[in-house]
Amino acid sequence: MSVLRGAARAVMKAIRVTEFGGPEVLKIEAKVPIPNPEDHQILVRVHASGINPVDTYIRSGTHNIRPALPFTPGMDSAGVVEKVGKAVTHFKPGDRVYSVRTVTGAYAEYAVVEEPYVAHLHKSLSFEQGAGIGVPYYTAYRSLILRANGKPGETVLIHGASGGVGIAACQIARALGFTVLGTAGTTEGIELVLKNGAHKAFNHREKGYLSKITDATNGQGPDIILEMLANVNLENDLNLIKTRGRIVNIGSRGTIQISPRFTMGKECVVTGVMLMTSSPTDWAQMHGALRAGMEQGWLKPYIGTSYPLEQASQSHTEIMKDSGHKGKIILKS
Repeated sequence: MSVLRGAARAVMKAIRVTEFGGPEVLKIEAKVPIPNPEDHQILVRVHASGINPVDTYIRSGTHNIRPALPFTPGMDSAGVVEKVGKAVTHFKPGDRVYSVRTVTGAYAEYAVVEEPYVAHLHKSLSFEQGAGIGVPYYTAYRSLILRANGKPGETVLIHGASGGVGIAACQIARALGFTVLGTAGTTEGIELVLKNGAHKAFNHREKGYLSKITDATNGQGPDIILEMLANVNLENDLNLIKTRGRIVNIGSRGTIQISPRFTMGKECVVTGVMLMTSSPTDWAQMHGALRAGMEQGWLKPYIGTSYPLEQASQSHTEIMKDSGHKGKIILKS
């Protein structure tokens, strides 16, 4: 029986941040009030939530998003609809769903989400896999299709392809007809990239790996580069990219100094991506494409590590290690 409809429990366990700082500020609280959805909102009983690098930036206070303290972190969640607002039209209690962002935070037993940022979770996927869809797959699709204007038949290099966004990008690009190249930092990571759609994979810790990528593109370079660590790789990307190619910066952990002449000689485009600036039309397109991926069977989030809710701090430590991510990191609630 539902906790809310059955009796008397009006509180839940949730991670709360009372001050900005390191992973240690993520504290479990056992008596956080269960939120109520408003007209266009949905209350979800969260079974799993996804960890993203952006969560760590927000937690530390270094992101341009600075929630009022205290707050519960987390955008990606998956679970079952508990209750819907009176204006909600596409969801009902009992539906299996996943979210791309939340109102009240995903690191909790319950979360309120806005209807535009939630979608039905296909029966073939677990809640843990559902929690791995949100930010990674929507960012990957937005980067490749909406920002890079990628076309089937083009070659895409996914730099840092063994993490959550990278694996999503490999699967999407392969399904849509791209030639897919990926990089990773370990033998295990390279195997994972190949299993998830890359035609070829390269170890970015090996000397000379950029020359191997150039050779794999017949000396022309890739049409598109999806870059997860721009502060380290952007100068190399500008040398590597095909003439009139496109580089999409998805992640960066610092600054880099480059010469504008790199962009002049190649006439290439360097752009960034910020998922939450997507328009309603963008959201509709992304929802539709990823629904098709679930129905056709190529959208399969790979879960690297699962932690209980109480170990949220460990999950934030792991995702920021410079050891090469291997799949999505999940909290189970």
